[in-house]
Amino acid sequence: MGAGAGPVVKRVAVVATGVIGASWAAYFLARGLDVDATDPSPGAEARLRAAVAQHWPTMERFGLAEGASVERLRFHERLEDAVAGADFVQENGPERIDIKIDLFRRMDAAASPRTLLASSSSGLAITGVQSECRHPERVVLGHPFNPPHLIPLVEVVGGEHTSADAIERTMAFYSAIGKRPIHVKREVKGHIANRLQAALWREAFHLVDQGVASVADIDTAIAHGPGLRWAVMGPFMNLHLSGGAGGIAHLLDHLGGPIEDWWHDLGAPAMTAGLKQQVAEGVAEELGTRRTSDLEATRDTLLLNLIREKNRLAPSLDHFV
Repeated sequence: MGAGAGPVVKRVAVVATGVIGASWAAYFLARGLDVDATDPSPGAEARLRAAVAQHWPTMERFGLAEGASVERLRFHERLEDAVAGADFVQENGPERIDIKIDLFRRMDAAASPRTLLASSSSGLAITGVQSECRHPERVVLGHPFNPPHLIPLVEVVGGEHTSADAIERTMAFYSAIGKRPIHVKREVKGHIANRLQAALWREAFHLVDQGVASVADIDTAIAHGPGLRWAVMGPFMNLHLSGGAGGIAHLLDHLGGPIEDWWHDLGAPAMTAGLKQQVAEGVAEELGTRRTSDLEATRDTLLLNLIREKNRLAPSLDHFV
């Protein structure tokens, strides 16, 4: 399993093994890699192994790589021991810049200079994270979409001192293990996917705040409307198909003005205590007697089936679908 011009990646260190870290660990193991994990929290090893065991049946349904085994997971008390022999490091610590800086300083000192150090941070700039590293050129952001053991997307971002070689090797590694990496060419808060989500959340909260729709109605509008199309193709390709024979150019000529008018009318809600309570109560009402764990299991099954069908039916349209 290659990583561009760099060495073959056989061993991955997973640093911090909460929800995201455990999901990454299960995925790396399923791809036939050795995983060295570490987390300072009491009981972290037991929770990690339980999470991997919970994810493993899904990984088996996805299809395991040759040699894949949960037995290839090792847990280390010391961060330095976990990263010392790694070819690639995936860090998943708290979203605090001071903690990230310290983690990467320590990992940078312990890992081989050619080892790529990636952070799963959902919003922090990698320039700050790499600020105290002796080898900042190999520090990248590799932001997964939750849950990483299912969702293919990974956003790869370099900081001011990240080398082009590190970006290329990181993209190649994620691609080699079945991920769909995209290169975010400039550091922005929230990267790409979370910013797109935030734009939708902003209007969803606004519509609830203004009494236009209930929480359940908004969830229905997306899950049974545009969300179905977005699960197949992205926003620009969907617009292109909506334009018929003339494609996106025709659509923008006819609907560009109305779309811009809608933009001007979009809301800018404040996350007040009242609005947070209203949304929380709406979710509780929508959830009813169903358990969150049951919804997660249903979500994971549907995602698995969707991803498998997309991979099976559309290899020639892989970039779009």
